[in-house]
Amino acid sequence: MELPAFNPEQITAINRSTLVAEDLVSSFYKLSSSQWLKKKYDIKTMMDLLPDEIVDGPFAQIVQYKGRPRGSSLESDSYDFYKICIQDHAILSVTHEFPNLHLFPFSLYIIIHELIHVVRFIQYSQNFYASFQEKMNEERRVHEKTRDVLKDSKIQGVKDVFDFYHQWLQPLDSMKAR
Repeated sequence: MELPAFNPEQITAINRSTLVAEDLVSSFYKLSSSQWLKKKYDIKTMMDLLPDEIVDGPFAQIVQYKGRPRGSSLESDSYDFYKICIQDHAILSVTHEFPNLHLFPFSLYIIIHELIHVVRFIQYSQNFYASFQEKMNEERRVHEKTRDVLKDSKIQGVKDVFDFYHQWLQPLDSMKAR
């Protein structure tokens, strides 16, 4: 069965949300253009994902690869490279199920969330290979930071996205009981 993918109009919305997300995250973390992580990550939708980068469940996942400058064969030149894999089918499913969730603010939240993870990995605030429990704690922290990035924005539809993600603002123990 073929999974639904974004159409050209939806790709335009994803590209727009990516640009806004990068700007908001760099402002939030006070990263100058020279500090920004352009060569440390990439964001791809389903049409550009490898089969093993497409998963069921999350709206996006981060896959870590080793990068190396062109022409270099030195292991010491390698660096961590993060690929943010947007899961078109999961996002489209939710935006169809919840008509008040519009693609632009929803994907903006998702991309900001994933960029915050990348910043935290690169700044060594979080280990990419953390335990399950630590990953769950990190998810909660990153949802809080994502909300902080967006809370003063005037972007239409953000409140509906906050309502959708409200359970991530509760203590983890209360989330387990659900």
